[in-house]
Amino acid sequence: MIPEAVSLAPGGELREDLPFKPVRIAVITVSDTRTIETDTSGALLAKRLQADGHILADRLLVKDDVREIRAAVTRLVESGAVDVILTTGGTGLTGRDVTPEAIEPLLDKRIEGFSTIFHLVSYEMVGLSTLQSRALAGLIQGVIVFCMPGSNGACKDGWDKIIRWQLDSRHMPCNMVELMPRFNEHMVHDCA
Repeated sequence: MIPEAVSLAPGGELREDLPFKPVRIAVITVSDTRTIETDTSGALLAKRLQADGHILADRLLVKDDVREIRAAVTRLVESGAVDVILTTGGTGLTGRDVTPEAIEPLLDKRIEGFSTIFHLVSYEMVGLSTLQSRALAGLIQGVIVFCMPGSNGACKDGWDKIIRWQLDSRHMPCNMVELMPRFNEHMVHDCA
């Protein structure tokens, strides 16, 4: 019997015969100007991840400040209550855009392909303006962190065209959910 599948894109399919495993996801908006009430990109991500069956573990707003961003991410990682962190904002080129500077030193491993695929997807929508984004992803103590620009369009593209599929346990030929139990194999953290 051939398993029921839904074609998604070249090289990918959604296997309806496999179980869906919800993931605990936190959303952090990095902004000096937004409030929770005016934060449309964070709200968009929260709504989309819940609509796709995942758990909104937390939703935060932090200032464009390296220390504040690191503190929020570190607290979430160390809480053990999240599997994934989505950040929106602070990935541009201005002096206040410091999300990559805050996150990169915390990464145990970079997920290089996210930036590449994000720029390919973004190029379809905004052309060469994608050069102004420093979107990135990686692992911090087994927690996946995706950093996206603060625009609603960038968050829609990042979630709808990339992240949601890698966080769907039914996506084949592979997905990140199936790897989560193995992220911390042989990890050695400096305790000094």
